[in-house]
Amino acid sequence: MKAAATNIIVGSQVWVEDPEVAWIDGDVLEINAANIKVKLTSGKEIVTTSAHAYPKDPEFPSCGVDDMTKLAYLHEPGVLENLKSRYNMDEIY
Repeated sequence: MKAAATNIIVGSQVWVEDPEVAWIDGDVLEINAANIKVKLTSGKEIVTTSAHAYPKDPEFPSCGVDDMTKLAYLHEPGVLENLKSRYNMDEIY
């Protein structure tokens, strides 16, 4: 999956692919041309391309949203995080 062109800046919260948990969030530490350095919530730092980073909505409610058209960013990691939040509350639909 390729990310749409977005304005990712230092300090932005982003989603990046992770082989163990599918997607993991983190904060952008550096940007060098097409590469970005991200500090993941796991504490690990990685370098990836901006094309493989998706913006994370910092105002996403922990309970998710009942209508996915309310998501600020409608992409795979955002949708999956919303489904996970709703599932954990037993309110999938």
